[in-house]
Amino acid sequence: DVGVLRREPAQVISCDNRDTGEGLPRVAGGPFVFFRNGAFLDLTSDRVEGLLSSLALPLVGRDDRTAPNQVAVTDLTLDMLEAALREMREPTYRARQIYHAVHGRHVASWSDLTDLPASLREALAGRYRLRALQVATRLRSSDGTVKLLLAAHDGQLIESVQIPGRRNPPAPSPIRTSSRGSRPVAGIGSGETGEGRGQKSRLTVCVSSQVGCALACGFCATGQMGFTRNLSVGEIVDQVYRAEKPGGARRVDNVVFMGMGEPLHNYDAVVTAIQVLEEPLGYGFSPRRATVSTSGLAPEIRRLADEDMGVRLAVSLHAPDDALRSRLMPINRRYSVAEVLEAADYFAERSSRRVSFEYVMLADVNDSDRRAAHLAELLHGRNAHVNLIPYNQTFSGYSSSPPERIRAFAEVLRERSVPCSIRASRGQDIAAACGQLKVEQEREAQKMPL
Repeated sequence: DVGVLRREPAQVISCDNRDTGEGLPRVAGGPFVFFRNGAFLDLTSDRVEGLLSSLALPLVGRDDRTAPNQVAVTDLTLDMLEAALREMREPTYRARQIYHAVHGRHVASWSDLTDLPASLREALAGRYRLRALQVATRLRSSDGTVKLLLAAHDGQLIESVQIPGRRNPPAPSPIRTSSRGSRPVAGIGSGETGEGRGQKSRLTVCVSSQVGCALACGFCATGQMGFTRNLSVGEIVDQVYRAEKPGGARRVDNVVFMGMGEPLHNYDAVVTAIQVLEEPLGYGFSPRRATVSTSGLAPEIRRLADEDMGVRLAVSLHAPDDALRSRLMPINRRYSVAEVLEAADYFAERSSRRVSFEYVMLADVNDSDRRAAHLAELLHGRNAHVNLIPYNQTFSGYSSSPPERIRAFAEVLRERSVPCSIRASRGQDIAAACGQLKVEQEREAQKMPL
C-alpha cells in the first residue's frame, strides 16, 4: 500500500538474479528490488520502477549498503580532508591524491584509487560514500535537455537539469588561482573540452540547493512542496559531476543555481560548493561561469558581493511593484522591490558584473505594457539585463503569456534602453522546470496501487 510505504519508508536493495545479496534467496527473472521484510518487486515493469522513484525509496548500490548514512567524501573541502587524514594518522599528501581522484577523475569506487594502500582504501570506504546522490530517473527531451531526479542517502529527491547550447569561439587558456596556488587548467572557460578545441557546443547544468523551498512562490512547483532541508556541499557538487561523461569526454561549461530551493537560504553550502568546484586540484571550475539566483534576500546579496568570488547574480523579480510581487512572491513582504534593487546595485558595483533580472511571463498577470514600462523605469540606467521567461506550466493555475505578448513586452523595454532577451523554453516534454518532475511523480504515486 502506497500510504503504508510513505509512513514506513523502507530501504531498497537493487540486485539481479545472479546475486540477491543480504542472505535473500535466488529468484529467477528480474532485476528485482528487495525490501528488508523479504518482499520483492520485479523491476522489469517501468510502472513499478517509476513508483519506487516517486516514493523516494533509495536504491542502494553495493558500495553504499554497509553504511547508508555515511558522510559523502564530496562534502569535504581539501582542508577538511587533510584534517581527516591527520586524525587517521595518515600523511596529509594522501588528501591531495584522494581529492584529485574524487573531484578530478570522478572515480566510481574506492578500489579505483590504486595509488592508495589497500588498508587506507578500506578505512575510507568505512567512513565515506563516494557519491552523495544516486540517479533515480533520467529523462531526455527532444531538444537535448536532460533532467535527472536524484535520490539522497535519506531518500529525499531533488532535480537537476543539463542544458546543451552553443559555444562562443575558443579563448586562450587562463591561469586559475586558488588558495593552493596557481596553475593552468584546461576545460571550462578555456575553449577546450574533451570534445576537442573549437567545438561549438556547451553544457549548462542547473542545480538545486534545497529539498523543497520555504518561500512559497505561487507560480513555482518547488514552492508548492514546502521546505524539507538544505542540501549538503556534496549533494550540490555531485549534480555537476553527474553531467560528466566517463573519461572527461564532456565538460560542464556553466553552472546555474536555479533549481529547487533558494540558494541564499543555504548560503554556506552554496558558497563552499563553488569553492570546491573551483579548486584546481579537483574540478578546476571558474566561478565566473557560475550564476547564483535568488528571490531577493537583500542581506545575503550584499554578503555574496563581499565574498568577491566573481560569480554572476540573477534576481527573480517577476513584478515591478510591491503589491503584485508580494502576491506572487511572499518574500517581498520582507524585502521590498526597492531593497532588492539597492542590494543588486551594491553587488553590481562590488563585482563589476551586470545583474540579471528574471521575469517569468504570466498571462494577464504581469505581462501588460504598463508593467513593462514600470519595469523599464526601475531598471533604466542600472547595470542590469532582463531575462523574459515563458512560463513552464505547473499545477499552480497560472499559464504562460503567448509569444506575441512576450515580444511586445520586450519591445517596450528595448524602446526604453533596457537590455533584455527572451529565454528559449527547454525540456517542456520532460517537465524541466524546477520541481515539476518530483511533483508529477508524487501525484502519480497517489493514483497507483502497489
